[in-house]
Amino acid sequence: MRTLPSPSAAQDPGPDAYKGWLFKWTNYLKGYQRRWFVLSNGLLSYYRTQAEMAHTCRGTITLATVHIEVGDTCHFVLTSGGRSYHLKAYSEGECQRWVSALQQAKANATQMMPHSDDSGDEGPLGQPDRALIQGALKTLASKLEDLSTCNELIGKHGAALQRSLSELEDLRAPSDGVDKLKTVNERATLFRITSNAMINACQDFVDLAEAHSRRWQRALQYEREQRHHLEETIEHFMQMLYKFYIMLTQAEGTPEGESSEENEDIEFFDAMEDSPAFITVPADDHSQHRSIYMDHIMRDHMIASGFQSQAQTSQGRRCRIPDKPNYSLNLWSIMKNCIGKELSKIPMPVNFNEPLSMLQRLTEDLEYSELLDRAAHCDSSLEQMCLVAAFSVSSYSTTVHRTGKPFNPLLGETYELDRVEEYGYRSICEQISHHPPAAAHHVISQRGWTLWQEITIDSKFRGKYISIMPLGNIHLKFHASGNHYVWSKVTSTVHNIIVGKLWLDQSGDIIIMNHRNKDKCHLKFSPYSYFSRDVPRKVTGVVMDGEGCGHYILSGTWDGKMESAKIIESSHGSGGSEGKQKTVYQTLPPKLLWKKYPLPENAENMHYFSSLALTLNEPEDGVAPTDSRLRPDQRLMEAGLWDEANAEKQCLEERQRLERRKREAHSLTHSLFHIPSSHQPLWFEKRTDTETGESSYVYKGGYWEAKDRQDWSQCPAIF
Repeated sequence: MRTLPSPSAAQDPGPDAYKGWLFKWTNYLKGYQRRWFVLSNGLLSYYRTQAEMAHTCRGTITLATVHIEVGDTCHFVLTSGGRSYHLKAYSEGECQRWVSALQQAKANATQMMPHSDDSGDEGPLGQPDRALIQGALKTLASKLEDLSTCNELIGKHGAALQRSLSELEDLRAPSDGVDKLKTVNERATLFRITSNAMINACQDFVDLAEAHSRRWQRALQYEREQRHHLEETIEHFMQMLYKFYIMLTQAEGTPEGESSEENEDIEFFDAMEDSPAFITVPADDHSQHRSIYMDHIMRDHMIASGFQSQAQTSQGRRCRIPDKPNYSLNLWSIMKNCIGKELSKIPMPVNFNEPLSMLQRLTEDLEYSELLDRAAHCDSSLEQMCLVAAFSVSSYSTTVHRTGKPFNPLLGETYELDRVEEYGYRSICEQISHHPPAAAHHVISQRGWTLWQEITIDSKFRGKYISIMPLGNIHLKFHASGNHYVWSKVTSTVHNIIVGKLWLDQSGDIIIMNHRNKDKCHLKFSPYSYFSRDVPRKVTGVVMDGEGCGHYILSGTWDGKMESAKIIESSHGSGGSEGKQKTVYQTLPPKLLWKKYPLPENAENMHYFSSLALTLNEPEDGVAPTDSRLRPDQRLMEAGLWDEANAEKQCLEERQRLERRKREAHSLTHSLFHIPSSHQPLWFEKRTDTETGESSYVYKGGYWEAKDRQDWSQCPAIF
C-alpha cells in the first residue's frame, strides 16, 4: 500500500490504492480546480471531495489504454479515448510519484487484458449493441438459475448424507452395516455429482461474465465520459448565463467588481460526515422538570376568504395583499430586449422579486421580538444567551419558501417601523452605500433592549446555485444588565437557479459573544444533504461561560423551533472523526425556547409572507418621503401590475444612474481642492464601538424628532 507524503495525501488509503489531491484543468473560466484522485484496479477516478467517494464519481480514466505525457513543472497529461486530462501536483516530487504509480498501474492493467479481438484496441464503445447486451444478460440469468438449482440439490443431498452417517453411527447389530454402507455410498455419490455440477455451473458463469466484462467496461467508460462532457458543457453555459445576468443586474446596483470567477476555489460540501462535537444524554431521574416556556398565539386574525383592499386584523393591521399573478418568465423575453441596447441599461424584471425592499427584509428579523423582551428580564446571562440564540435562529424561519429577491434600495432610501404600541419598539433603516450596497439598521425598545447592525450583501454564482453572504455584525445590548451581544449571519443558498424548483437553504456557523462577561454560544446550521440521516434544516449549539464550560445544549430547526437543555454533567467520549473525542453531555429534558408561527391563510399566493411581512409595505401617513412604502415600482408589483412595475423600475434606475454620474463628477471637482464629497447618510454616522473596537454606521438620532415635526426638508427626492 502506498501513500503520498505530502499535504495532499489521503489519511488512511484503502488497500492497493493510491490517493491524493491533484489540480485538474476544467475550463477557461475556472482554470485548475482541486480534485480528490483515487488510483485503484487499473482505474483513475476523481471526486470533488473525499466525502463524494461514497456516492458521486466525477469521472474515471481507464489506464490500460491511456497515454501518459510528462509536461513542465508539476504537470502531466493523460490522454484516453480522444480526451486529454491536464493534471498538476503540489510539487515535483509528488508529480514524479504520481507518474510512476500511473505507469505501474498501466503496465499491470495491460498484462491483465484478455488477448482477444475485443481487447479494447478499437477504443471506447460508442453505441453498445443493445441486442448483444440483452442476450448476454439472459444467458447470465439462465446460468444463475442453474446455480440456484444446484445449490438446492446440494443442500438436499447433503442433508440426506448427514442422516445416513448418523444412522450408521447408531448401528447395534453388525449385520445391518452392509445395507447402511450401501445407502451412504449412494448418497455420497449423488452429493459428489451435484457438487461437480455446481462447480461447472460456477465456471460457466465466471467465463461468460469475463467474456462480456471488457465490452461493458468500455460502454461504462464511454457513458461516464459523455456525462462528464455534458456536465462541463452545462457548467460553461451556466457561467456564460451568469455573466449575462451580472450585466443585467448592474442597473440595480450590483457591485461592479463582482464576478463568477472570484473565490472559485471555495467549495461548499454536503455535511454527510459532519456531526456535532458533542452528544447529549437526557437524565432519566429529572424527567419531572420537563416544562414549556410559553404557548404561542397568532398576532393577527385572518379574514375568512377573498381579497379586500383594506383587509384588517383586530389590531388594525392588514392581513392580506393581492394574490401574486401567475406570470411565466421566459429568458428569451429578457434577452431579446438587449438587441441594439446597452446591456447595463436593461433592468431585471420584477418577476425575480418580491414586493419588499432589502430594508424591509432586515426589519422582518423582528418577527419574534418577544424573545428579546423575555431575555431582558432574565437574571442569568446564560439563560439570556439561550433566548438571544433562539432570536438569531428565528430570523431565518420566514425564508424557507421565500426564493424571491427583495428590491435593491436606492441610495438614501429609508424604512421605518413604529410598533411601540403593540410591541414596544421603533425601527429605522437607511441605505448608506450604493457600491457596494450596504444598509444600517437601528431598533430601540421600551422593553429594555437596543439592536443595531450594518449589513452588506455579497453574492456568488456557483453554476447550479447562488450563495448570498451577509457581511457585518449584529449588536444587541440590554439596558439593565449592560450585556452586549454580537453575532453575524450565515450563508443563504438558492438552489436550482436555471432548472427545477427553486429552494433555499441556510448553512454555516454563528458565534454569539457577550462582550461584557465573555459568555459564548456556538450555533451550527447544517446544510441539507440528501444522504444525511439528520432532520432537514437542523441547528445545534452549546452555550458556554467565559471559561469555556458548557451550560446549555440548543437544538432544533431554523424553520420550526428551538429548544434548550440544561447540562448537569459532561465527559469526554469516543467516536469523533479523525481521532477527535466528542464531549458527552448529560442534560435535563429540553425546554421550548421558540416556535414558528403558522403562515397566514393563502400564504402560498402572497409570496409566502408571514403575518408581519404582510404589514411591512402597508401605506402609513407621516413617514419620510424616502420610505420604501412610497417606492412606486414596488407598490405596483404588490398590486399585481407587473408590466407597469417594470416600466417604473427602469425609470427609477435610470434616474439613479444619472444621480451617480453627477456625484462622481462632483467628487472629481472637489478632490482637486481636497474637499470630501462622498455621500453622507442622513440618519447614521460612522463610529467605533468602545467595547468591541468595531467601526460601523450607527444611528445618530433625529429621525423620530423630524417625524414628530413632519419636517422632511433634509430628505432627498429619490422617487
